[in-house]
Amino acid sequence: MKKASFVLVCVALLLVFGIGFGNAEEKATKDECMAKCKEAAALIKDIGIEAALAKIQDAKGPFVWKDSYVFVLDMEGKCLAHPVVPNLVGKTLSGLKDVSGKMFVSEYIAVANTPGEGWVDYMWPKPNEKTPSPKTTYVYRAPGQSVMLCAGIYQ
Repeated sequence: MKKASFVLVCVALLLVFGIGFGNAEEKATKDECMAKCKEAAALIKDIGIEAALAKIQDAKGPFVWKDSYVFVLDMEGKCLAHPVVPNLVGKTLSGLKDVSGKMFVSEYIAVANTPGEGWVDYMWPKPNEKTPSPKTTYVYRAPGQSVMLCAGIYQ
């Protein structure tokens, strides 16, 4: 019951906070997701993890665009930065499941560990919607770091 409540709170927060981010009428592309995650990884290398997390966390910053955004998890699935749902920061999401029971954050972790980057498909509500839609999220492990940068698109 506790996990179900947590998922419902996350969905509600996405619906509430999703209203004002980016330009939701424009659709992000897979190439943009990959580029933004790698840009965020370069920022971590350039200015350090803490300063980079603050920039990634900025809902008005460069890591929120169109209908997508970069978020950061550690290798155990703990959320370190989420510009759209800041209440997720500090929470471990590794047990999170989609409507079909797929533990997609655990898959993020597997991808980040080997091969270090890739895509994870699952069902998740679009911002401002309640019904889950197919989503694919790019996962990129920051070189030399124990964090993964993620950004997704709805199919």
